[in-house]
Amino acid sequence: MNRAGARAWSEVDDLVQDVFLIALKKLSSLRDDAAFGGWLAMIARNRAMDFHRRKRETEELNEDLASKSRSESDREAARVLEVICGLPEAYRETLVLRLVEGMTGPEIAGRTGLTPASVRVNLHRGMKLLREKLAFEEQL
Repeated sequence: MNRAGARAWSEVDDLVQDVFLIALKKLSSLRDDAAFGGWLAMIARNRAMDFHRRKRETEELNEDLASKSRSESDREAARVLEVICGLPEAYRETLVLRLVEGMTGPEIAGRTGLTPASVRVNLHRGMKLLREKLAFEEQL
């Protein structure tokens, strides 16, 4: 077995162990013994989704991106942040927490007191508005 395969099996073993540790800790929350299979599957699915969200793929930089100067990237980031600051408060706050602070939707909900559904809506609408404003600026 190659290294990548061994690493993948190691990750699977770790995830299985995590699922059973979580299940053991939350066993008292299981209301119906007949629902154990579905309950355990839900824990496994949620843990797998968390793992894949956190796992970041890496790519080599292409020459165009690598040659881009640092000051140009800084100017572009400052321009995007300026556009974000011009958005309505609900969109601005959630976008800054997501794009600048790197927070997840549930973390944003916890910080702002919004429901996770409201955070998703604000992020979606805010990103749409941000794209539109940036595209409009590009046309000028």
